[in-house]
Amino acid sequence: MADASDPADGGPAVSPASPAPPPDEDAAPPTPQDAGGAPEAAEDAPDSDPGPEATFERRKEQEEREEDDRGYDDLRRVHQLVNNNFYGGVDASGAAFGFGATSSPGLAPGTIEPDEADRALRFYVPPQHCFDEALGKLHEGALVVLTGPDNCGRGAGSLALLRKILGEGARLRSLSPANALAELAASRDLKPGQGYVILDYVGELHAEAVQVYEIGRLSEELRRKGSYLVITAGDTARRRLALRDHCVPWRAPDPVELFDHCREKLPYAGLEPDTETELLERVGEQRRPADVVAAAVALSRKGPQAALETLRDRHRELVQAWFRKRPDADDLLALAALAFLEGIPERTFEKQCAALAAHVRNWEQSGETPVAEPDGPAGAPLSGAVTGQSRARWRERAVGLVTTESRLGPSRDSGRSERCLVFTSPRIRELVIEELHDLYGYELWYPLRQWLGELALLGDLDTRAEVARGVALLARYALVEVDENLLQVWSDGITSQRVTAALTLQFMCGVEHLAPQARNIVLGWVDNRGAGRAVTAAMALTGRLGSLYRLEALNWLWFLANRGERVAFSARRSLVLLLQTAEQDPERALLILRYVRTVIAKAGPGSRERSIALRTAVQLLEANRLEAPSEPFTAALLRTVPDSARHLGSLWAHVLHSSSRSRAVSALCRTLVHLREDPSVTGAVQELGEAMRNAMSPRQWTALRHHLSIALKHPDYAIPGAGQLAQVLLGSLRGRASADSRRSTQPLTSSRSTPPFPSAQGGRSK
Repeated sequence: MADASDPADGGPAVSPASPAPPPDEDAAPPTPQDAGGAPEAAEDAPDSDPGPEATFERRKEQEEREEDDRGYDDLRRVHQLVNNNFYGGVDASGAAFGFGATSSPGLAPGTIEPDEADRALRFYVPPQHCFDEALGKLHEGALVVLTGPDNCGRGAGSLALLRKILGEGARLRSLSPANALAELAASRDLKPGQGYVILDYVGELHAEAVQVYEIGRLSEELRRKGSYLVITAGDTARRRLALRDHCVPWRAPDPVELFDHCREKLPYAGLEPDTETELLERVGEQRRPADVVAAAVALSRKGPQAALETLRDRHRELVQAWFRKRPDADDLLALAALAFLEGIPERTFEKQCAALAAHVRNWEQSGETPVAEPDGPAGAPLSGAVTGQSRARWRERAVGLVTTESRLGPSRDSGRSERCLVFTSPRIRELVIEELHDLYGYELWYPLRQWLGELALLGDLDTRAEVARGVALLARYALVEVDENLLQVWSDGITSQRVTAALTLQFMCGVEHLAPQARNIVLGWVDNRGAGRAVTAAMALTGRLGSLYRLEALNWLWFLANRGERVAFSARRSLVLLLQTAEQDPERALLILRYVRTVIAKAGPGSRERSIALRTAVQLLEANRLEAPSEPFTAALLRTVPDSARHLGSLWAHVLHSSSRSRAVSALCRTLVHLREDPSVTGAVQELGEAMRNAMSPRQWTALRHHLSIALKHPDYAIPGAGQLAQVLLGSLRGRASADSRRSTQPLTSSRSTPPFPSAQGGRSK
């Protein structure tokens, strides 16, 4: 996606594209209070005699802070695993998240480039009747809503409709999938002659629903500007009175017609008549256009047998055959447990499987219907015989579904692995959960939910991450149940539960139609739902959710950063984590830096907003890489992202004018130390110095030179090469016509005394 900084991607809180003006030349920072790790401001200092109530509150706040710290440590560990697989092929059996999956154009708000639309529509066949009806509504009212089941081709249909009207080379824009319609007509986001899509519209968050009048006003504004909007939504959208007249029920194109169309565009060898007949019969059974296209591609690349295998869906057949045998309770509960705990060590899985059995036993003893009827004495529920060779039974109880493999434990440096139970294919796990949901009712799911709640409360991080992954799969079939019975409870629980809820929402973003729902759930926790849920929302806005709705996530994290200290602290941590997970996405990393830079520039001198923004900036400058925790993230940016020096230089200049100067100098020294042996970064370091110098007065520039000279004598930074790179930084603008700046040409190791940063007394805080 391009043009991600456009306000239409999220909200109008700030415009990240706005440049940050340099501070006043004669402005002076406040007196530093942060040396040696002391509090940034006097307001953080303890009272001289706080009293018992204040002491209790302070102790409670400290405990909450420590608890939140543990939560962010957990998130960082999971994101480290995620980042390693972010842009590679997705191996769902080993990856923590499916971040490597390719999203359809328009899922993330922003510009949809013509080549993206070309790829999405390469094999497109307009479905008869509904395409023409939608095109007519779009011509008439400039607005149409495509409703229908998931995976029926609504997204591709929206692009095809807009390109039919605006032309093949049109650059389309995707808008946020929720809470957009009521405000869109009155906003400045609508541009003349533009095509817009809102994929997987989920409705409004606020109590007052979008009204017929507002939809009419939006349609009128679109017509006036010669622009068009296509919305895709589930079947429930047709029941919204405001949208009813604009809805068109969408259907997938005829599968055989689509298959023939694909074969016309792809090379393939001739087919035997019997093979072709079987192939077309299988194609005619398909309901998802994507499956038909996949079969056509397999036919072209690998031949008819590969195409038939693609269409037969052997995995679904295996899973359905297993459940048709009506498994006894032992086998059923073991497979159900594995669906939520795949890949953890076998010994841990056995322990948790026994815990699930205990929950079921308690449920059955309450007098309710048992989970499954036993097939004679040998299949008595939860028999638990020691001589039963339960591990060996996996060879019989789930043939073709489950296997074992050795995986490294949490301490991967030790090289020690353990045997783990895994599904033979990532798709098996999803299908097992689908069958459990379709075939079993309250008698199974009540104890299963109790067990999942216990794991979210007491399980270790690896266990909770797998629980979150399984619950995200369950959300595909039971979203309301997952939200009401699990996520709402966990989001306001203790740290382990809140982390599990945040991870569940991250996993949900791997499914296109669930990503907007995950976003809506998070935003429902942001305001007026308590500090606990606000912290959970901040945690959830990192990672995949923050990468999809990037500007919107920044706006909401900035909103949270202006709340109470506990929530604000979490929001700042989330912003740092959001930047750390963007290492291999330069556009997103630059957006975050530009956003914080713009917030600082727009905040008034000495204001609370500026103080908050400066706190955030210094934490960003101090951040380390996820994959190399000892290396500053700023060093990685300067090494790999060409335009980062300009934004980092502006942030450093702002923070150097604040009470966090000592921390900023330390972060700068660490960055120079890690870049000292890389000659390719010389130009970036020069650009960094240029940006810093442009934002500082001559006195402040001289003071920076003085403090950097002192800092580089510290044993941690007094490393050959660091001083020379500092000369590149500070010497980038030698020769400027200023007495103060001429003094900056002296060697860094000079013992001559230079004045420190000006005192805040009598000056204005920047």
